[in-house]
Amino acid sequence: MLIIDSKDCENIDKALKKYKKKFEKSKVLLQLRSRQAFTKPSVRRRGEVLKAIYKQQIASGKIEG
Repeated sequence: MLIIDSKDCENIDKALKKYKKKFEKSKVLLQLRSRQAFTKPSVRRRGEVLKAIYKQQIASGKIEG
């Protein structure tokens, strides 16, 4: 549950903007999307390995990111 500290004189738009920012940082939406369908552990590991390889290639300069 997200709690936003707002002052009495604060505009509702600012409070809503703070809430949206906090919601984005908490990655709740990403978790919901990932939980909609089951991914096998082997598929998840394969994705992590491919992502690590991609990051290594960017760091070494083989691929321009």
